[in-house]
Amino acid sequence: MILGVGTDLANIDRIAGTLERFGDRFRNRVFTETEQRKAERRADTPGTYAKRWAAKEACSKALGTGLRMGIAWKDMAVSNLPTGQPVMHVTGWAADRLAAMTPPGHEAIIHVTLTDDHPWAQAFVVIEARPIGASATT
Repeated sequence: MILGVGTDLANIDRIAGTLERFGDRFRNRVFTETEQRKAERRADTPGTYAKRWAAKEACSKALGTGLRMGIAWKDMAVSNLPTGQPVMHVTGWAADRLAAMTPPGHEAIIHVTLTDDHPWAQAFVVIEARPIGASATT
C-alpha cells in the first residue's frame, strides 16, 4: 500500500550559487557527512547536491509534512547502494513520522529516484507499507 508520494524539482544553478555564497554553513546545515563526501567526489558537485536537496524535499512531502513540524534537513539522507541505486534513510523526527504513518503489521519502504538534466535536478519519493515478512514480489 502506498503511504505517501512526493516530488521536487531543484535548479542546479541556484544550488551552486547558494554553495558559493554560504559554503560550509549551507552544506553542514542541510547535508550529512556521507552526502557531502559523495558530492565533493563528483565532477558535478552542485548537481549532486541539487539532487539530494530535491530528494529531501520530496521525502518531506511524501511524509505529509513538508519541511515543518520539527523535521530537519539532516533527518533525511541519501546514500547509494554499490549498484548506484539511491537509498533514503530517515532519522529523528522524520523516522518518528514514518513510524506513526505505518500501519501495524507493516514495514515502511522508501523508494527514491533521482535525475538531472542541467539546469534541473529532480527527485521522486514513494513510501510503501509492506506487510512484515512479505517479499518485494508479492
